[in-house]
Amino acid sequence: MRLVALLLLFHLGSWAQSTPAKPLTAEEQAAYVQANYTKYEYRIPMRDGKRLFTSIYMPKDPLQTYPFLLSRTPYSCSPYGVDRYRASLGPNEMFLKSGYIFVYQDVRGRYMSEGVFVEMTPHRALKRGAQDVDEATDTYDTIEWLVKNIKGNNGKAGIVGISYPGFYAAAGMIEAHPALKAASPQAPILDLFLGDDAYHNGAFYLAANFGFYAFFGKKKTEPELPDPNARRFEFGTPDGYQFYRDLGPLSNGDEKYFKHESPYWTDLLAHTSYDEFWKSRNLAPHLKAVTPAVLTVGGWFDAEDLQGPLRLDASLSKQSPVTQHTLVMGPWVHGGWARGQGSKLGPVSFGQKTSPWFRENVEFPFFEHHLKGAPDPKLSRAIVFETGTNRWRHFDSWPPQGETKRLYFHAGGKLSFSPPTEAESLDEYLSDPAKPVPFTGYTTLGMAQEYMVSDQRFASSRPDVLSYLSDVLEEDVIVAGPLQPHLFLSSTGTDADYIVKLIDVYPNDFPEHGGYEQLLRGEPFRAKFRESFERPKPIEPLRLFEVNFEMPDVCHSFRRGHRILVQVQSSWFPLVDLNPQRFGDVPNMTRGDFVKATQRVYHDAKRPSGIGVTVIQPAP
Repeated sequence: MRLVALLLLFHLGSWAQSTPAKPLTAEEQAAYVQANYTKYEYRIPMRDGKRLFTSIYMPKDPLQTYPFLLSRTPYSCSPYGVDRYRASLGPNEMFLKSGYIFVYQDVRGRYMSEGVFVEMTPHRALKRGAQDVDEATDTYDTIEWLVKNIKGNNGKAGIVGISYPGFYAAAGMIEAHPALKAASPQAPILDLFLGDDAYHNGAFYLAANFGFYAFFGKKKTEPELPDPNARRFEFGTPDGYQFYRDLGPLSNGDEKYFKHESPYWTDLLAHTSYDEFWKSRNLAPHLKAVTPAVLTVGGWFDAEDLQGPLRLDASLSKQSPVTQHTLVMGPWVHGGWARGQGSKLGPVSFGQKTSPWFRENVEFPFFEHHLKGAPDPKLSRAIVFETGTNRWRHFDSWPPQGETKRLYFHAGGKLSFSPPTEAESLDEYLSDPAKPVPFTGYTTLGMAQEYMVSDQRFASSRPDVLSYLSDVLEEDVIVAGPLQPHLFLSSTGTDADYIVKLIDVYPNDFPEHGGYEQLLRGEPFRAKFRESFERPKPIEPLRLFEVNFEMPDVCHSFRRGHRILVQVQSSWFPLVDLNPQRFGDVPNMTRGDFVKATQRVYHDAKRPSGIGVTVIQPAP
């Protein structure tokens, strides 16, 4: 009876009436959808004849025209059936009340859509005929059909998506349909090997990928509804560290669990260097002459796709400079801007409700302006949350201008902006694959989102983790942009991982969190790729070599009274798979191939290891 009453209440209202300021409950949103939208289902033909299943929610008010807001997904656009409605529509409630033609589509080869699904579909820059299809053509053909066949549209379309749907939003704005006026790739996957979900600088992100591909599943040959009995993988323990230690070599994933029935997992382990398989799936080279306005969104603490939005934004700046585009980076986990308050992560407070602020002041006005002609919100080129001071900053470019400096390692675990002067200085530790450094100080299963700000005091006490700590800061130090480790190293092994972490150490008298060592950024590098990601090369034991790489951006203020800490270690388990410390193709190596190795980090006048940063000025 309550649902009937709610439906009657919303149906008696009109689009022109003001809506309540108080957000709707989940039940009220579901009722609002049914009262104000009519659902249709279509199988939209693509140029090669395949049909993609599409759900369309049309506003019931016939006196206005509306833009399309498209979301394309490999995760199902359920529920299926014209009498079964989604509980909410659009990125947030404001879109629902404003009125859009909401379009949800199963991408090619997933669920009720025809065709063959291809992981991270390669973009075809040269198309010779109707059979040369990709996500750009499927998006184009979808919008073409919508504009011509769905009455009541205003001739404009937008596309939005988070994570894998963010990839489809990014791919869809390449060679875009003229009606596509606005695109918002949010936490988009851009390059699976170079920093997104699969590999980071050659190191495999084990916990995230095992859990994902355990359910992402088998390839299908015909359209099919979601399996109502499908279950997540049963690990049989809450202790991921122990589960993956027991798993042993990566090949055991197939032998013990997947039984060679997860082709996507098999592909991951068959391509362990940056070969054509990965290169063809990199969208960045194709982001040229992009015509829609672009709102790229990411989170500083996104454990899955932090690199994607940063690299997409940089690619647009370089290859499509006239495109109107804004980068937004907030203090969020994966997709955290779309839900909740965004006011804290674990014990770390951000001092304000960052997620509602973004939804109300950035995302909604962006689409309203480009799709409905609402006033221009005049968004800055980059809208970035500065952690530490907990404030939004607006920049004309990203990364912003600043002073390039290096935090140098010194003897005795010291860290400073002054280079070392010693003639000979080094630290060493024994890295044992049988006792890897965990990535959290507590028991977790999978890739805990909170690890991105986790207290690192548990790691500081380990003999196989090197720690370099600054003096107490006498004034704020604000670091913005990418981090650039420069390491001088040697090893007794023929391969090794080097994980570099940047950490904010709180004062001992800080309320509730005295001495907290907050992780800001951590990133691995597999040493065999030090010269090329395409052609790995073994380390020559005991011979000096260098590792230089780039870590994802930060925007953080180390406050006066705090300290800066940098740590170096050779395992980060099970976030990153174990390096055998013996050169070879890791997935095909056996337990006997895993060996202990002594790792040396040099920090003297001729071999000044450290991490490059850009220091910027405080906000006015």
